[in-house]
Amino acid sequence: MQRVLLVDDEPSVLFALKELVLGRGWDPLLARSGAEALGLVDRADAVVTDFAMPEMDGMELLRAVHERDDSLPVILLTAHGSERLAVRAIKAGAYEYVTKPFDVDEMTMALERALEARALRLRNRQLTAEQAIGRRIVGDSPAIRHLLDATARVAPRDITVLVSGETGTGKELIGSLIHAQSRRAAGPLVRFNCSALPAELAEAELFGHTRGAFTGATQARAGYFAEASRGTLVLDEVAELPLGVQAKLLRALQEGEIQPVGSGHTEKVDVRIVACTNRDLATEMRAGRFREDLYYRLAVVELLVPPLRDRREDIPALAQEFARRYAERFDIEHVYLSPALVARLQAGDWPGNVRQLENAVARAVAMSGGGELGPDALPAAVPGAPAPPAPDHAAEPASPVDDALTLREQIDALERSVIARTMTAVHGNQSEAARRLGISRNTLTDRLRRYGIAADFGAAS
Repeated sequence: MQRVLLVDDEPSVLFALKELVLGRGWDPLLARSGAEALGLVDRADAVVTDFAMPEMDGMELLRAVHERDDSLPVILLTAHGSERLAVRAIKAGAYEYVTKPFDVDEMTMALERALEARALRLRNRQLTAEQAIGRRIVGDSPAIRHLLDATARVAPRDITVLVSGETGTGKELIGSLIHAQSRRAAGPLVRFNCSALPAELAEAELFGHTRGAFTGATQARAGYFAEASRGTLVLDEVAELPLGVQAKLLRALQEGEIQPVGSGHTEKVDVRIVACTNRDLATEMRAGRFREDLYYRLAVVELLVPPLRDRREDIPALAQEFARRYAERFDIEHVYLSPALVARLQAGDWPGNVRQLENAVARAVAMSGGGELGPDALPAAVPGAPAPPAPDHAAEPASPVDDALTLREQIDALERSVIARTMTAVHGNQSEAARRLGISRNTLTDRLRRYGIAADFGAAS
């Protein structure tokens, strides 16, 4: 639901605006002053503000809003005879102005256009970010749309962001999106896995070190903070940082300066931090494993990446995208996921989330020869995914298998039965039968000849 921030010091005007917004199915956010509005503006898709207000007027609020997000449309309410002020506001970046007392239809049209423009700008920003990171963002569920919307809102604001979510949900992708949609997009994007190194090495990697600072430090090295100067530093698994390193990270965030290991001097840094974690940092904090002051420094804005089980409606599109991507990588043409396979994928819990789904589809594509992939393209036991449905033997014709036959004879009889049923289903079309059976046309021809089936269906191809 789109949110409209309404700002006016007159309760009657504020009430009328709120009723209009509610009547259109939007979510109103109410503020009686410009200062109060600034505390709500990060949640808004559009702003309607009175021009004449004490302390901070509409023009000052307009400038403050656009300092945070210049894509947020602001509609100014002006008194009759204030057209000169309204024109000045338009030149300053206001989306539109409406005179008071406002006409309901005029205000509704202005808001509809403003919200449509906001949605378009956010979408364009996302497309630009996708191009920058070289990946398409797949998903149209309410949960993922809310996340992408929040990401687009926070990205241009140069503040620290904490990205939380289970393993495999795509936290690193959100970090990349934040950077690509930020004002630092032209700068470097640097990643550091906080769980990859012991404490002493983690500190040196983050903040750099001098020559001889420790055994093996044969030359000075700039750390990840220095490498990310004027860009973004993504700290993966930040909960794994030892407490001693957490204290130095806090100083870097508070003071904007670091001290390389072995150096007696500090260095100024200009870096935006995006921290990612699969743990609940509030729980870690209460257990004494994570500093409280650092937690509040990191969680200025917290984004939660939903698990795949909470957005099952995205699974078909994700699976198709992964199939396309890996078919291209493996140079396999015409790979299709059957409805039965997609249904099986969508029914799974996927404890490994998007990463597990991607790996499952990649394996299915790699093991295939192209064509349509059925539910048996997945292993019989995919953790978190249901097993392929058992065949309804009661509905099938009896298989010509006799317990008195040898194993080889039983297998041949079963194979003949499967091929015969498939040929019947495709009305003797051998090319289609080979595709459905996942074998080559030559192999099928050989089996038809071996089992004497070809004569039953002629030479249809």
